[in-house]
Amino acid sequence: MDFRRSERGVFHAFALGLAAALALSAPVRAAENLDLYLEGVRAKYGLPALAAAVTRSGEIIAAGAVGKRAIGLDVPVTVEDRFHLGSDTKAFTATVAGTLVEEGKIKWTSTLGEVLGGKVKDMDPKLAAVTLEQLLSHTSGIPSDNEEIVGIYFNPVGFEKTTTALRLDALERWKTHAPEVPKTGSPFQYSNLGYIFAGAMLEEVSGKPWERLVEERIYAPLGLKSAGFGPQATFGKYDAPIGHMLDDKGNATPMAWGPSADIPPVVGPAGIGHMSVLDFARWGDWNAGQGKRGPHIVSPETLAVIHKPHVTTPPFKDPPPGTPSTGDYAFGWGVVKLDWTKTPVLTHNGSNSMNFAKILVEPASDMSVEALTNYPGQKAEAATTEVLKHLYGQFAPK
Repeated sequence: MDFRRSERGVFHAFALGLAAALALSAPVRAAENLDLYLEGVRAKYGLPALAAAVTRSGEIIAAGAVGKRAIGLDVPVTVEDRFHLGSDTKAFTATVAGTLVEEGKIKWTSTLGEVLGGKVKDMDPKLAAVTLEQLLSHTSGIPSDNEEIVGIYFNPVGFEKTTTALRLDALERWKTHAPEVPKTGSPFQYSNLGYIFAGAMLEEVSGKPWERLVEERIYAPLGLKSAGFGPQATFGKYDAPIGHMLDDKGNATPMAWGPSADIPPVVGPAGIGHMSVLDFARWGDWNAGQGKRGPHIVSPETLAVIHKPHVTTPPFKDPPPGTPSTGDYAFGWGVVKLDWTKTPVLTHNGSNSMNFAKILVEPASDMSVEALTNYPGQKAEAATTEVLKHLYGQFAPK
């Protein structure tokens, strides 16, 4: 899912991832011309950089990265470079929730009022009754990003509080709003704010910031050494692919560091993760293995709850070629049968309006495919979709 800047300079969201590292082999360029193929796609869509990987049964069987770290910068990307994940971060938040459910610190049915009512007083009763599972499946009645919600993200107190305090502050500012579930059709409403509230619940029951929970419970066990949060480049360096902002005429400007290089940190649980394509593939592979391959993060039974459909999404009018008109949503994952996959797959898009990430996981074949670029918008979406379709066709079991 994508955060977009409007003409007034705000973001709008719309609906359209050590033992494991050792278990996964070094990337094998099983397709002899993978980089050549990726370069063709990159050039076709005019992207600065493009990276992709494929996993099967615990191994990265293909990986490649082509292009430059930024427009106007003659530094080639590598498979070790960090790319931004955008809303593909949501699946990490859902998995952290699963770890805390297993520890008995929270339930899928725990409500905002039960967990946070002691710190955020006088919540609207209907908002207080919203459950963790509703937040993670976008069925809470909390709306998609609008002008008021964007004002919560871009709040001056962001310079005065910790991210944990900011998430509580976000709930404080929203607490008088009663959830509004559509009266007809699907209850699904893609809500970044809902994921922020879910993150606040996890922080409250664990006593730790969301960032530390993800680091300790997912990044470290999987050996995702490139993984982090926020802008992918180190401040003052071009040591990773730089995201690009498009103006109204389609001109691209590299956004290297500082507040303009990512969405505000308060949005973390909804979409500020970054990592290399190799580490993203390790995450995809762990999910493809359905929790039956190490390391233990959650049990296969808990991961099955995270992966299973919880709501059918509304019909998507006039979808792009290859995109289904409807599907299901799990916890942090879409669940759809594409016209070019054999079975329903777990999938998600992610963008902070400057980068684009796409992942596909097919548990039935123990396979995953990942594609990342440091460019936003329709060209990035089309390019990464083309890559996933091509690599799936090449590497899926016959």
